[in-house]
Amino acid sequence: MTITQPDLSVFETLESEVRSYCRGWPTVFDRAQGSRMYDEDGHAYLDFFAGAGSLNYGHNNPVLKRALIDYLSRDGVTHGLDMSTTAKRRFLETFQNLVLRPRDLPYKVMFPGPTGTNAVESALKLARKVKGREAIVSFTNAFHGMSLGSLAVTGNAFKRAGAGIPLVHGTPMPFDNYFEGTVPDFLWFERLLEDQGSGLNKPAAVIVETVQGEGGINVARPEWLRALKELCERQDMLLIVDDIQMGCGRTGAFFSFEESGITPDIVTVSKSISGYGLPMSLCLFRPELDVWEPGEHNGTFRGNNPAFVTAAAALEAYWTDGSAMEKQTRTRGEQVEQALISITEENLADVKEYRGRGLVWGMEFHDKARAGRIARRAFELGLLIETSGPESEVVKLLPALTITPDELDEGLSILARAVRETV
Repeated sequence: MTITQPDLSVFETLESEVRSYCRGWPTVFDRAQGSRMYDEDGHAYLDFFAGAGSLNYGHNNPVLKRALIDYLSRDGVTHGLDMSTTAKRRFLETFQNLVLRPRDLPYKVMFPGPTGTNAVESALKLARKVKGREAIVSFTNAFHGMSLGSLAVTGNAFKRAGAGIPLVHGTPMPFDNYFEGTVPDFLWFERLLEDQGSGLNKPAAVIVETVQGEGGINVARPEWLRALKELCERQDMLLIVDDIQMGCGRTGAFFSFEESGITPDIVTVSKSISGYGLPMSLCLFRPELDVWEPGEHNGTFRGNNPAFVTAAAALEAYWTDGSAMEKQTRTRGEQVEQALISITEENLADVKEYRGRGLVWGMEFHDKARAGRIARRAFELGLLIETSGPESEVVKLLPALTITPDELDEGLSILARAVRETV
């Protein structure tokens, strides 16, 4: 693919140096549909990024777009704070009927600010309010957001350093397989909890991702998650599952924790809950934890009604028969896994490991810098992929759940070529 030099001058001179994704994909995108994005010169790119997991149903999904256009064309409420609206009512009823009730989940639904880190902040505040304690336990290589409370439970040193102040009241513990099977699960954690001389303040809660996306596609085993839940119950700690990137069907089931059989006390959801890439987040929690005073946690944009509209449409379109979507995602995931097996066999000396669940996969290389070179070459070949992990050492695959088998094969072939052509 021949790419002409795009005009990036206004971005480079006016926009802050903090911009990041655009540096790896130096073009100007103009439109997108399904699993493809197009730049202003008409070049097509197959998207294995999906808005960092915000576009599980693809770009400008026609079903969701129609619902949104119809709502806007009749002058439906756009901004509503936490006022009761028809759009919010429809979303709540749909979410209850298609997601919560079929899974026997009794959660209350809270609308914090519209981003994932807002949901995490509300979860941390609620846990502290309920338990009357300040400490939160998180895990190595965790990522929970960029605001101060979320950064305090995030592992990445680079992102933590951006806070500019000490990040307090968070204690990291080893994630599943951190010691590669040489240390029993939770040995260190439980010993600290029981030792009055350990210096660990009694935590209010533990926050965990079932699959660490930004941390390098680290997959927690179901038995590890069950043991964590049991530990929380024994030690009177709340369990928060951050399902912001891995929820909404990314791993197969609607919630990523379903496979383990646990019921978290609090769950954070964002990214693909709106279905269309519109800002929206939820904090879900057991009813007895609903100790908020009215307005105690609020935000001007927590009532994003267009997002309620597309969210309800997404649930009705894809989760009325949730088993069909789950089966499709698992089948597509097996397709990805087979391709990664082939790439690994072809590059045995270079591939350290591949891992994933559903439609989130990662490939780690012994040469930590190679993942970045592969992502750059993939872009030149027309594929959008990102890297993850503490040193960006993992190639991360996050295609839309609605991607076709042929599109998936096309992207995986480009990935294989990028690996071959990158040293």
